[in-house]
Amino acid sequence: MHQISVIVPIYNAELYLGKCIESLINQDYTALQIILVDDGSTDNSHAIAEQYAKQDSRIEVYSHSSNQGQSAARNTGLRYATGEFVSFVDADDYVDMDFYTFMLQHIGNLDCVQIGYKRVTREGKILVEKLPKHFHQFTSPCMRLYRHDLFRKHHLYFPSGMIYEDVVFSIDFWKTKPTYKMLPYTGYHYLANTNSTTAMRNPIAKELLFATLKEKRVQSKSLSHKLLILYTTIRLKFHFKRYD
Repeated sequence: MHQISVIVPIYNAELYLGKCIESLINQDYTALQIILVDDGSTDNSHAIAEQYAKQDSRIEVYSHSSNQGQSAARNTGLRYATGEFVSFVDADDYVDMDFYTFMLQHIGNLDCVQIGYKRVTREGKILVEKLPKHFHQFTSPCMRLYRHDLFRKHHLYFPSGMIYEDVVFSIDFWKTKPTYKMLPYTGYHYLANTNSTTAMRNPIAKELLFATLKEKRVQSKSLSHKLLILYTTIRLKFHFKRYD
């Protein structure tokens, strides 16, 4: 069986973490390396992670002594990942039982498969179910299964010191021109958590994001990549305007 390394960054997620981990250990595809990275939590998240690790040998727990951000936690997970494939799941989200079976059936020799998601309440009520209309629509790394070699070959990592790191990572990921397939599947449950960092209004974080995207657009030598960055920038400005 092909091993999949699942990386879960954790920060003060005690209310949701158990459901997230349960959805992983109960997958019908069992060849998983479940990497839980506690990013300096001050609640019971670390204890919960350790408790599950004692029950399931596939779980590995790593921790940061202080909160360094989601990027640092994901990068730590990548350092310890040994699987042929890599997946990211946020600690307040969860996935369907056939999540990895379904994606593995379609990835073949491709670099990546892209899926959709369900936005849900804490009680599990579906608010939105969404499939991407094109490969460059979603910037979350959680909506994809990646071939691990892609990270090594192109030195892919998550930028530190910013909140909207997913966007910058995806820009770098798309630059590699990965082979991919879009799948009509929404087995990822994205929690509508109003307390999350990305859900909160943060003008400084937005300013840093757009400055970073502008710098990448200027530095890029590929016209298609420049246009992709410009498209993403415009789309995000419209997105933020809806919630400001």
